[in-house]
Parts: sequence; structure tokens; C-alpha cells
Amino acid sequence: MQNSLSPIDRRILRLLQHDADLSAAQVAERVELSQSPCWRRIHRMQEEGLIERKVALLNPKKLGLSMTIFVSIKLSGHGRRHLTEFEEAIIGYPQVLECYTMAGGMDFMLKVVAKDIASYERFLRDHLLQKPHVQEAYSNIAMSEVKRTTELPLE
Repeated sequence: MQNSLSPIDRRILRLLQHDADLSAAQVAERVELSQSPCWRRIHRMQEEGLIERKVALLNPKKLGLSMTIFVSIKLSGHGRRHLTEFEEAIIGYPQVLECYTMAGGMDFMLKVVAKDIASYERFLRDHLLQKPHVQEAYSNIAMSEVKRTTELPLE
């Protein structure tokens, strides 16, 4: 799919990644295209799934979520059913922003936000560690944020 992107498509995607509030007319002007063809390109990329959705990015610290924790989870059983049960449970926790199945020593990596260490500890004890087949959970607390972006490289 990426090879079929024209240089103009890439420019459009870069602009929309940076600011999804731009109108088709604003994008068209910046990529030096007329509005209708630009809108058609955007619509096509939405239809093809290149543009999944448009969202507002919120500031977690201003919302009282000052802690970011990366949690490595190891399950005691590796049957497909255990993985699926854990994945389904994780989807229901709003404090889990991201969840990845991992290769290597751990089965899952979670990115979790919390108000403070006490609220994270409650989440860990009352939810994560209560899930069946959770054997180990290792928490790494982020000290500071160096870079946070949702923009993908479109070289």
C-alpha cells in the first residue's frame, strides 16, 4: 500500500497527522492542489483505511493523569484461550492506553496512565494481578516524557 502513495498523498497525510482540523481547502492550498481532487484523495485514503480516524489528543497531565507506567505481563499458560481472555479483559480498562503482544520473555506490554502511584497500585492489585493466568507483572514508571507523537514517518 505504501508504494502506491504519491508524493502528494504523502504530503496530505503529513499535514493531517499534524493537524486533523485542517479543512480540505486548507490542505489543498498547502499541497498546491485544487480542493475537489484533494478531497477525493483524502476520501480515498479513508476508504482504503490509511486514515483510520480523526481524534483530539488530550494532555494527560492537565487531566490529572501525571503518571505513565509501562507494564510487562507474563502469563502462566500460553494457550490461545489464555491470551484471548487477557486481551479481552485489557480492552475494557480505560487506563490502558496501549497493549501489545510481545515476542521474548514477556507476553504483553501495556502503557498505562494513572493519577498517582496509589491509583496505579490499586489498578495493578485489583485488576491486572487478579486476571487468571497472570504469572508476573513488572512495572516501569516513566520519569519524564522526552517525545510523544502519533505522527508516523512518511519518507
